[in-house]
Amino acid sequence: MKFIYSQWNDALFSRLKELADLMSIFNYLLMRFHGDVEETLRLMEDLQKRGYIDPKYDLEEFRKKLLESKLVREGNKGLSLAPKGERKLRQEAFELIFQKLKSADRGNHPLPYEGGTSEEYLPEKRKYNFGDNFRAIDYNSSLFNSITRSGDLGLNLGEQDLEVYESEKATSCATVLMIDISHSMVLYGEDRITPAKQVAMAFTELILNKYPKDDLSVVLFGDDAQQVKIADIPYISVGPFHTNTQAGLRMARQILVRKKHFNKQIFMITDGKPSMIKRANGQLYKNPVGLDPMIVNRTLEEAVTCRKKKIPITTFMITDDPYLQNFVRKLTELNKGRAYFSSVDNLGQFIIWDFVSNRKRKKG
Repeated sequence: MKFIYSQWNDALFSRLKELADLMSIFNYLLMRFHGDVEETLRLMEDLQKRGYIDPKYDLEEFRKKLLESKLVREGNKGLSLAPKGERKLRQEAFELIFQKLKSADRGNHPLPYEGGTSEEYLPEKRKYNFGDNFRAIDYNSSLFNSITRSGDLGLNLGEQDLEVYESEKATSCATVLMIDISHSMVLYGEDRITPAKQVAMAFTELILNKYPKDDLSVVLFGDDAQQVKIADIPYISVGPFHTNTQAGLRMARQILVRKKHFNKQIFMITDGKPSMIKRANGQLYKNPVGLDPMIVNRTLEEAVTCRKKKIPITTFMITDDPYLQNFVRKLTELNKGRAYFSSVDNLGQFIIWDFVSNRKRKKG
């Protein structure tokens, strides 16, 4: 799907004025054009003629630099994004969201417990308890305790002398990020799909670099659900689709039950109500008007199934419609998950903060 320049609102131009350099402008517009490099460069030329891009920038030279740096590559249909360019998009999205986190003073939060599969030893020590890992024993302190207790330099080490290092049990987590690609994501003069894609790329960059033992999958849901690769994220676009939330949740659940990670979770980005389901006989049933009881019930049943599989759903609802928020609250209650009602401006802050703050840890 392509945006028609004449239909864009003032928010686009306000955003362009905020961007510091040509590369940031290029990356931002590239997201809106679903990774179409040639279309992005043509728009930049048009925006420069209209005064929205500083005339001091040499766009032809910029085009050459993109090729020289291997951010894009030449093909039969012109320039296209190279793997290095895809990584650059992820890195910039990550940096942008974390800058907002820091400015909002939301960077550091306590991490509660959720079990774990690996341990990191801390400087603090405590008395040994039956079942503690022998590798955690501090033998120097333990021997000193033995000498103090017995007054003997011999090896009279007893269990009461043993000290162990405190440890943190860190979790590994498999996450499915669900992105709504129904038509409403670009309706009413607000582009919601571009922020959703930026969040997906920032999320990917975070996991690849900070939590390499984690697993991230991306599922799109419109009339149906489909899994996409991380490399496909810049090219995601909406379509003339209804919102089959049930299909998205089912695919996310099926992906997660195959994972061996200790923790599993679904993050769902949506701005609309479920308006479609697939019946047991394969027939599609859709109703875009209101909250259809059949569609709602099937969607809620899937949320309950996820709960039974110990898969919490965190919903990021980018709408302020109380009618739809009530539905999300019900889904959250049945699943025992979490829900955030955010705007496109703070979507990334909510998702990254929630993910990091819920990296549960326990001193053991």
